[in-house]
Amino acid sequence: MATDRDEQQRQQRELEEIRRSFAEMGARMGSLFEPTELDEPDRSLTPALPAPPAAAPARPRWWWAGALVLLFLAGTAFGWILPRSGGGSASPPPTQPSQTTVPKLAAEPTTTPKPRASVPESCVNAAELADEVISRLDRNVRDQRLFLALRDYTIASQACRREASS
Repeated sequence: MATDRDEQQRQQRELEEIRRSFAEMGARMGSLFEPTELDEPDRSLTPALPAPPAAAPARPRWWWAGALVLLFLAGTAFGWILPRSGGGSASPPPTQPSQTTVPKLAAEPTTTPKPRASVPESCVNAAELADEVISRLDRNVRDQRLFLALRDYTIASQACRREASS
């Protein structure tokens, strides 16, 4: 019984000591919600560090925003002032041909036809089977049909690679 009473007293002392240390710390730190009094200096803190060397004062944030707006306006003004090339509102100077030209009667194509790429049939089949496999996976159909579609896709994909490499 005596040990229980001693244990309670020891815990009570520790609790009081913790409360006292928190109160001292609060007195040293001050409140975040109340303004600090500038009249009395705080002696419990470490000495202040020496002041950094005098540097140019930092520009306020609104200055940077103003500079960006000014830069945007200057760019817009130069865009309107500088001459435009090709397709602008300024029309090219009229030219007077020295001789009369005869228009061509037959219209000749000026563009060359582009070669059309051919895709092997096995690659088209492989792409269709791949779409089917992905569709079954998306719909969570994981049975024999998925297995068969995946097997067919693998075979078609290998055939596509063989035809494309030869």
